[in-house]
Amino acid sequence: MPGLNFLSGNETADMKQNLTIALSKGRILKDTLPLLEAADIIPAEDIFSSRKLIFDTNHDNIKLVVIRATDVPTYVEHGGADMGVAGKDVLLEYGAKGLYEPLDLDIARCRLMVAGMKDAGEVEGRMTVATKFVNITKEFFARQGRQVDIIKLYGAMELAPIMGLADRIVDIVDTGNTLRANGLVPMEDICYVSSRLVVGKAALKMKHRQIQPIIEQLAAAVDARKERSEQI
Repeated sequence: MPGLNFLSGNETADMKQNLTIALSKGRILKDTLPLLEAADIIPAEDIFSSRKLIFDTNHDNIKLVVIRATDVPTYVEHGGADMGVAGKDVLLEYGAKGLYEPLDLDIARCRLMVAGMKDAGEVEGRMTVATKFVNITKEFFARQGRQVDIIKLYGAMELAPIMGLADRIVDIVDTGNTLRANGLVPMEDICYVSSRLVVGKAALKMKHRQIQPIIEQLAAAVDARKERSEQI
């Protein structure tokens, strides 16, 4: 795949402007770096063995910042970064009014689901739901006309029904192994989740000729990855 060419011929000044890409820590980061490499954006050092948060790349004017996934939309929307990678769950939960979402990267795929104890019956009256996705949960049950009380937790969601704290949980489900290990089962599907490329509206306007080639290279990398998966 041909690399990015930022300084060819009669390029305008915006092609030379600095560009910052915000990356989510954790599993998404591990899956994102090969796509960036395929788009000819390579960190100058090993991100996983460093305690730094800002990294140079093989392009003098492109830097990577590694932050919490929940902070990526905020950084991109308010100009702290020009582009970013974040899960669809994060974008739905925290909103993305000042962002464009030009590409589904098709990585970190999972589902956001309602789950409960295996033998749990129907809940009479108001149901209590534990989740860190408060806004998504409110909207989901409101669309169904169901009244719920929401308890916000930051982890170990499966424990809430076991300890009688909540009737149901709303959480990310990948393989479902953690649910099953704790006696829970998926009950309702809320949405499909994968990681998305996001771009700030102001950044796309001011740096379009710099950003658009990156979007195109990443799209090609995603397509190539899908083709390899289908061949296995």
